[in-house]
Amino acid sequence: MKPAAGTPTTPSLPRELRSIPLRTIAPVATLALMVFAGWLAWQRLPLQSLAALACATPAAVATWLVHKHAVQLSSAGLLLCLVNVAGCLLAAGELGQRALPWSLLALMANFFLVHNRIATPANLLLVAGLLAIPGVLRAPALDIQALVVMGLIMAFGFHFSRRLQGDRTRLELLASLDELTGLPNRRALEKTLMQQIGSARNGRFRSALVILDIDHFKDVNDHYGHTAGDNALVELAAILRLELREQDRVFRFGGEEFVILAEAGNRDALASFTERVRESVQQSLHGPGGGITISLGAAMYAGEQYWQDWFSRADAALYLAKGNGRNSVVIADDLG
Repeated sequence: MKPAAGTPTTPSLPRELRSIPLRTIAPVATLALMVFAGWLAWQRLPLQSLAALACATPAAVATWLVHKHAVQLSSAGLLLCLVNVAGCLLAAGELGQRALPWSLLALMANFFLVHNRIATPANLLLVAGLLAIPGVLRAPALDIQALVVMGLIMAFGFHFSRRLQGDRTRLELLASLDELTGLPNRRALEKTLMQQIGSARNGRFRSALVILDIDHFKDVNDHYGHTAGDNALVELAAILRLELREQDRVFRFGGEEFVILAEAGNRDALASFTERVRESVQQSLHGPGGGITISLGAAMYAGEQYWQDWFSRADAALYLAKGNGRNSVVIADDLG
């Protein structure tokens, strides 16, 4: 189950979800502003046309960020939110009340582009700007009906966005947990290792990667059934939770393979830690056929640029441990 070295990982599920409204709204806003700029130029309003093009430019940048740089979703959303406000105020200044439908769309869209704490003041700024422009919400009397509709749209957008944010959080949790053991899964491991490499390369942590595998797990499944195998996995996960320190994290990588991300000051501390885990499992983990053991391969972080390279060193140590008769520990640093 070795991952390919140097291969970038796919975006997480929540990031993909956040990109959906941005991917739709960003190009539409860009096109609308460019059409508006063309219309203003046709009306012989060059300054206003340039202003519309100035709004279309960051909208185009946001479109590019969404499609080419998934890590820049927050920046793209903020850019587009500001463009919505500026574009609507520009349209209101030229079109008067005819610009209100576009403003209503912007009020709703902003809640899908950025967090509520940004969308709310941005929308209030838009409403305040519309009130300040003569002939929009005051023509000549205050347009109460339009204000009520705007208030309802903002309330609905705020509530719906908050619910959606909660759904995203729950989806993220479900997508990152192994259903059987309740441990973080491979997706969560990949994300964590990328973050950890950034921290380790900045010198803030001395990190070690430990890969462990149940010895003769296939025999447990073949002789006693998959239920016995599942029970062994669940019990092993419970033992690892008890044995790990507060700063350590454990993941189920897949099958009978688990991965521990541990803080270790040096090679000797890592060897002591892994041996303690091995002994604890040997003493505590039992199946229908008797005791169950594990083999472990470990590697200190050695400045790798990609987590896959770090993982491969620990994985090579694990295969050596299994080749040495199993129920043993091998540290990658000892391989030379």
